[in-house]
Amino acid sequence: MALRIDYTHSLRAYDADVRLTVPPGETLALVGPSGAGKTTTLRVVAGLVRPDRGVVSVDGETWLDTVRRVDWPPERRRVGYLFQEYALFPHLNVSDNIRFGAARETSVDELLERFRIAPLAKARVRDLSGGERQRVALARALARRPTTLLLDEPLSALDAHTKVGVRVQLHEILRDLGLPTILVTHDYEDAAALADRVGVIVDGVIVQEGRAADLVARPRNSFVASLTGASLLLGTAVAACDGLTEIVLDTGGSAWSTDAETGRVALAVQPWEVAIGRATPDDSSLNHLRGAITSIVPHSNRARVRVGDLVAEISASSLERLGLQEGDVVVASFKATAARLLPLGR
Repeated sequence: MALRIDYTHSLRAYDADVRLTVPPGETLALVGPSGAGKTTTLRVVAGLVRPDRGVVSVDGETWLDTVRRVDWPPERRRVGYLFQEYALFPHLNVSDNIRFGAARETSVDELLERFRIAPLAKARVRDLSGGERQRVALARALARRPTTLLLDEPLSALDAHTKVGVRVQLHEILRDLGLPTILVTHDYEDAAALADRVGVIVDGVIVQEGRAADLVARPRNSFVASLTGASLLLGTAVAACDGLTEIVLDTGGSAWSTDAETGRVALAVQPWEVAIGRATPDDSSLNHLRGAITSIVPHSNRARVRVGDLVAEISASSLERLGLQEGDVVVASFKATAARLLPLGR
């Protein structure tokens, strides 16, 4: 059965108003800035926060209905909750951490084998790596035999190198579990890798929801575009010839888009759509912005090169071939079809 959430709750800076349905076997990622209401939603489901008004139901059970005065305590709700810092007991070994709060029918040995941590059964938490701690915490969450799973920033405690491998393992686990799952993160890359669907939450409201690729391709506003990793150039759009729109940029010069828009806009372009060269290329790109490189960030076999407000993602071999360094004046180019126009103030 699906997990259904519908609540309103007054918080210090805003009134949260969230409605979500998560089918069995689906992972929904809630992404947004700090204080947007992501963790509040998890806590409402788990029974750690009682909203001003709300309904929470899963697997045919109503855990919360403020109108009918139904409010199951946390211990009655069949929730597996993976806390941000894992909240493992340092004085217990791995087996005892998993056994704590486990359902009567749970086999700790089976969970140890399932998560490939059987050799660590007698190990203390302080002796575990970040990835091992996460697997122990997830095994403990599942020891309750939950009908829904809540993950609060499951990868934030990991270093960048460990995160890549753990992300793959976690995706496989979530796929095999078949539970309605809500995952909270501020990292869109984690959301895209782990979730079937992404909801962007701002000030307690879901502003856009859909597949990660759809949010990248069709962001509803400039905040969503920025969250997905796009660069934003502000300007004023005016209709031009040949079905194009000219954007007179606030920083000077113009850019072109195939999107039809007028007035104040944010031009959004993803890093992989931007090419870097020493000179203006002779190709189909209509947009060529010249500027100095302000930063170069290598990442695996790629590098992110910032030129003014634009970020380009290029291969490490291209970076080496061009001999690029900070301070070099280059041309950042992208096609009009890659320039998404988003009205400001919406």
